[in-house]
Amino acid sequence: MQNLERDPHFLRSLLALSDDCIKLLDLDGNLVFMSEGGLRVMEVGDFAAIEGRHWPAFWCGQGNAEALAAVAAAKAGGTAQFQGLASTLAGTPKWWDVKVKPVLDAAGRPERLLVVSRDITEQRLSAEALSASEKRYRTLFNSIDEGFCIIEFLDGPFGPLSDYIHVEANPAYAHHAGITDVVGQKVRDMVPAEAAGWVELYGGVLRSGRPIRFERELVATGRHLELAAFRVDPPELRQVAVLFQDVTARRKAEAALQRLNETLEQRIGEAIAERKVLADIVEGTGAFVQVLDLNYRWLAINRAARQEFERLVGLRPRVGDRLPELLKDHASERSRMLALWDRALAGEDFVEVAAFADGTGVTRHYEMHFSPLRDISGVLTAAFHFVYDVTERIEAQVRLSETEAALRQAQKMEAVGQLTGGIAHDFNNLLTGVTGALELLQSRLHQGRLAEVEKYISAAQNASRRAASLTHRLLAFSRRQTLDPKPTDVNRLVMGMEEMIRRTVGPQVALEVVTAGGLWPTFVDPPQLENALLNLCINARDAMPDGGRITIETANRWLDERAAAERDVPPGQYLSICVTDTGVGMPPEVAARAFDPFFTTKPTGQGTGLGLSMVYGFVRQSGGQVRIYSEVGQGTNMCLYLPRYYGAADAQAAVDAAASLPHARANETVLVVDDEPMIRMLAADVLQELGYGVIEAEDGPSGLKILQSDTRIDLLVSDVGLPGGMNGRQLADAARITRPDLKVLFITGYAENAIIGNGQVAPGMQVVTKPFTMEDFAGRIRQILEPGR
Repeated sequence: MQNLERDPHFLRSLLALSDDCIKLLDLDGNLVFMSEGGLRVMEVGDFAAIEGRHWPAFWCGQGNAEALAAVAAAKAGGTAQFQGLASTLAGTPKWWDVKVKPVLDAAGRPERLLVVSRDITEQRLSAEALSASEKRYRTLFNSIDEGFCIIEFLDGPFGPLSDYIHVEANPAYAHHAGITDVVGQKVRDMVPAEAAGWVELYGGVLRSGRPIRFERELVATGRHLELAAFRVDPPELRQVAVLFQDVTARRKAEAALQRLNETLEQRIGEAIAERKVLADIVEGTGAFVQVLDLNYRWLAINRAARQEFERLVGLRPRVGDRLPELLKDHASERSRMLALWDRALAGEDFVEVAAFADGTGVTRHYEMHFSPLRDISGVLTAAFHFVYDVTERIEAQVRLSETEAALRQAQKMEAVGQLTGGIAHDFNNLLTGVTGALELLQSRLHQGRLAEVEKYISAAQNASRRAASLTHRLLAFSRRQTLDPKPTDVNRLVMGMEEMIRRTVGPQVALEVVTAGGLWPTFVDPPQLENALLNLCINARDAMPDGGRITIETANRWLDERAAAERDVPPGQYLSICVTDTGVGMPPEVAARAFDPFFTTKPTGQGTGLGLSMVYGFVRQSGGQVRIYSEVGQGTNMCLYLPRYYGAADAQAAVDAAASLPHARANETVLVVDDEPMIRMLAADVLQELGYGVIEAEDGPSGLKILQSDTRIDLLVSDVGLPGGMNGRQLADAARITRPDLKVLFITGYAENAIIGNGQVAPGMQVVTKPFTMEDFAGRIRQILEPGR
């Protein structure tokens, strides 16, 4: 500062000569001085316009971290330098190289800060342009499909320019040459046996400056390359650029074409001979062959087709004729033939069997194979067909079908005979017991021998129960029994039956029960499932006359498409109940008939043959399946598959029967609707004996008339099948229009599930199956009228 004060004019003149922007700042970074050259490059007209401004803010308009850091470093006695982009006062962006250092006082302490900013915009732009050019070159170099490299010649042990090294190579080099990591490798190290030839070839390009183009096979890789080489000037660089691509596939194709041309004459002769053979075959075949173009014009037709066409319609087509015009007077045949050819000429490939009658009325059957015909580019140009006379085959099939139908009818009648014979045998035995007991009962009553009456009543009741059981088994076999399904916990049902099954199978048979944890519930009739399980266990016991083991096992099963198809059920979630024994097992022919009604391997009098058919019918009616797995001497596994129920199981599978007949409450009235007078009489007598008021009706319309009156009706008991055009379900639904809370008990003698809803009756409705005891009838009535009792 002292020198500046002594000769400021000299110093300012000196600074004016510099194009650098020279500034003095105070220690806080505020502008104190700027050289005239600085004012010029910063496009500042008068220093007074910027004097006192904070330089870092002036640097970039809103402060700059690098400028602030440089001020702080110089204030602390250090020197800072950086480069950055900043605009002049007129808004011109420029790149600057900035140096900041302290100006010291006599004591060596910073007194001012000197900032020298040099405009480096041109250098910066030049560098960026160079970088962009280099980037474009590198992108082009790396992107071209052809292999490219630059080689530089070296002086070696074989003399000047006796070797070269690869200084650059693009990625395509390895693809075309089959050599990787070539940069830095010398040709004499890479291919010693071929190096001299490559050095001589490219050395000539370097010395003469004339570019060359040639093809060469690489012995090391077996590839054919197409190459071009030119010198990189100036010659002093001793570099040659090489551009090449792999033409191996082209060379092979050319060689193949050459071989093809050499054998063309021979192949043409063979093709002509082949076509003649094919033509002879087509002409001589018994099939009717025709080819039509898109205009329905014959392109070809063999002798057999011409003769058959003439036999059918009395016309002989020739190549060049059009089908629509030839058949213009035969409307029926024209329409049928055009419909078939339309499909083929639209591109459809199909087989059709049709019958045509000739002029004499004789009908023949033809199997017609239609196919589209396309040219080498895939364009549809025509269609052809092969037609075969299959009249004899069709007639044979008809005769065979008639024979099979007769055989099936005979087998059906045999099965019906077996079924009715078995039913007649069992029912005749049971009816003999009933009628005999009733006759003796009547005789003893007339004789006054009342002591023996109870015996005959018990015998008749027992025979009746057995007849009812046989009926249920038949209905279960035919899948027509009335089910009362409920959400059921099968594990609880099995464990509840365990003790009864142990007593039934006896001490010689060990029983093991294995229940699955987390077993899904199912929607099934619990008593019927208990009956089915007991049947399986009894069959298992009978298969082990010397004792053995029965295992009852439950499990969850997820049946996919394949597993479900094997079991003939829809895919989904099921649970299984499997009964396995260690008995004698079954041969395949016995297992195949195990579910047939009245089929049994037990001695006469020890089995009806309806047990397994009942199990099968019940499970199938419940939406499940039964499968047998058995081997002779290895035992039998019988599995029931039941659909999973997506909900909670009932807490208790069955309702315990009351110890005595429940009586009516005050003034309760029951309407009994049944077309069978005996049923009405028995039901009315039981209900009146229990204190109910009873109203009777013989059909649906008369019952509905009573229900639509003001008469008190607490319960409707109705047969499902009623005369008069209104069944029991229709009667109940009509009655609930005016009596929405009416309780209903349906009575059915067989599976009228389509009427009552396949067990899915509405709340407040229940079903009881004939025959039933009066005790069960009274208990069910009380259960409906007083739920939970």
